[in-house]
Amino acid sequence: MHSWISRLAALATIALASAPATAQDKFFHEATPLFENCGDGSLAKAMKDGITLGFSPIPPHSYTNQQTKKVEGIDVEIHEAVLAWIGIKTMKIEWMPWESQVPSLLSKRTDMVAGNIHYNPERIKIISFTGPAWWYGPALLVQKGNPDGIKSYDDLKGKEVGAISGSAAENYLRAQGIKTVTFKSENEELQSLNSGRIKYALEDDVVFLEFQREVPNSRIEALWTIPVPDSIIQGGGYGYARYALRKEDCSLRAAYTQALAEVRGSGQVSAILKKYGLSDRNLFLFKLNP
Repeated sequence: MHSWISRLAALATIALASAPATAQDKFFHEATPLFENCGDGSLAKAMKDGITLGFSPIPPHSYTNQQTKKVEGIDVEIHEAVLAWIGIKTMKIEWMPWESQVPSLLSKRTDMVAGNIHYNPERIKIISFTGPAWWYGPALLVQKGNPDGIKSYDDLKGKEVGAISGSAAENYLRAQGIKTVTFKSENEELQSLNSGRIKYALEDDVVFLEFQREVPNSRIEALWTIPVPDSIIQGGGYGYARYALRKEDCSLRAAYTQALAEVRGSGQVSAILKKYGLSDRNLFLFKLNP
């Protein structure tokens, strides 16, 4: 695990490329959409009226480039590839805090939780999920030097740990009986840890590596080498990154799932990941403790 994380950290220091895939980047798609016999009207509505995607400003997943004013990010570009394959012409974006994503989907303010969201037993009771898009893992963060000598996730019990409200990290911590300090944004969470207002946080590895790229002299350390419990990967919130829809929107979900398989299979998702400093390791769920 340590060698892979070291490579990921090194790759993540490369500046994000701002240009989209060039014209000569051609991705062959073997199959074409076959959705004619799907029963509900969600796909037909999206084909006719377009689709509204709910995003939260979380680099490198989704954000507005302050220089170009364009919306960019791993998930943004995956959605663009998926919609092009399906043939949905219009994509609208609604920005909101992460904790507002599921309520906005259920109230029909949006048609999809478009920032990647992980399957877990509580979420599947109220929303549905596409097939896999890509993968990343958890990072247990402490103040530099690990002054409290945290050696395992079990050492967090009895302590207060920072997490984003409504995130996979918060769900996991609460399931383990660990008290959480919740934040509405990753920047607020990481700056609180950096300044010492909190002492620990559980965050996505790609989000932390992006923060480290922006703040190279931060006072935060990731405990890359401590064992990651299987339970955090297997049903604990850090399985595949997917996208979420309302349960009744079966035809749109089927279209998205097939499209994700096609753009992964063609190499297009691989190219997007590499553009943002990741690798083909992020295509597949990685068992951290074989």
